[in-house]
Amino acid sequence: MKQAVIFDLDGTLSDSIASIKYCGDRALAPFGYGPFPESDYKYFVGDGAANLIKRALTAAGDTELVHFDDAFALYKKYFAVDCMYQVKPYDGIPKLLEELKKRNMKIAVLSNKPHDQTIDVIETLFGKGYFDIIQGQKDGLPIKPDPSGVYAILEQLGLKASDILYLGDTATDMKTGKGAGAFTVGALWGFRERRELEEASADAIIEHPLELLQFTDK
Repeated sequence: MKQAVIFDLDGTLSDSIASIKYCGDRALAPFGYGPFPESDYKYFVGDGAANLIKRALTAAGDTELVHFDDAFALYKKYFAVDCMYQVKPYDGIPKLLEELKKRNMKIAVLSNKPHDQTIDVIETLFGKGYFDIIQGQKDGLPIKPDPSGVYAILEQLGLKASDILYLGDTATDMKTGKGAGAFTVGALWGFRERRELEEASADAIIEHPLELLQFTDK
């Protein structure tokens, strides 16, 4: 019986692409770049805010990242205020979390979103204290796919990798979970396609959140 689930945030728990696009487009506009469609932002995201802006600038033609410092500063400024813009949980996520709690399983979040905004999103969507651990990007902790964040959560929970499921929607997530030795589950309702999850060697791939429950007793 698994004892906990570690969730990615964007594209897994929360449908947040509108907020990322909203802040990204405004950060790029002063330099004459953008706007980009949501479909592009789904591939800009996944490896932290700095990499998001680097990818967007590169796609816009600023391959030397001349405007990175200024654009990144603007993105952080806007995102600190508007990280909840049109953000909502995916269908089935609240029910999944409810069912996991009924099974006395711990739930944690590991995100490359800045730590303060990760807390803001989770507590706004699900309530303060609902998740056992919330971990976003902060100084001193490498971003995913480095598995350090998983190890930190396991230490706090007093568990080992074989005790958990790791759920995410990108290759970065699969690499993170597998790097820590966890059973990885790819989410098809998020930002990426099945092929990416398969190529990242996801242990399982699901189309709806409640399908995760079939793996909790393995």
